[in-house]
Amino acid sequence: MKATVIVTLKPTVLDPQGMTIHRNLESLGLASITDVRQGKHFDIGLKDDVPAESAREQVERLAREVLTNPVIEQYRIVWE
Repeated sequence: MKATVIVTLKPTVLDPQGMTIHRNLESLGLASITDVRQGKHFDIGLKDDVPAESAREQVERLAREVLTNPVIEQYRIVWE
């Protein structure tokens, strides 16, 4: 079983890196893009014999307690 955890800044948090990229888009001919937000992407592999419910709990805990700063970041998990 595999999961992908995508961590992004909360919408209310300023994203200086995304803003810098966005400011430079017009010079690249990409003026129709209205916003850029940066984030982190984690691919998580789990043992095949782990029950699905246990795997989901473990990845949820990993995302919540290790991979994100809950004050400024949010996450979503995509299962494969």
